[in-house]
Amino acid sequence: MSRIEAEARNLLLKRRESLCRGPMESQRGDPTSSWRDWESQVEPIAEPARRELADIEEALRRIEEGSYGRCVACGGPMGLQRIRAIPEARYCVTCSGHRDLG
Repeated sequence: MSRIEAEARNLLLKRRESLCRGPMESQRGDPTSSWRDWESQVEPIAEPARRELADIEEALRRIEEGSYGRCVACGGPMGLQRIRAIPEARYCVTCSGHRDLG
């Protein structure tokens, strides 16, 4: 795993933990467990948070597969600034712009 992938993985795990954290700070779970494990919490997770968690899970899967940092549409590199700004991004800037138009 490259340094960039390791940084992204750590950031994604922290974001996942923060999204999954319930109102009671003492209910913290294992940040490496799947976000779906958090569905059994007393308070359900809001839909926007669920979508973000799904994007985070997908990015973590791409890191494990070795395809992280490549656009899922064109296969080109995402660019270091983009993956640092939005580590769960799936598309490069060009393909993301085309998706917004269509």
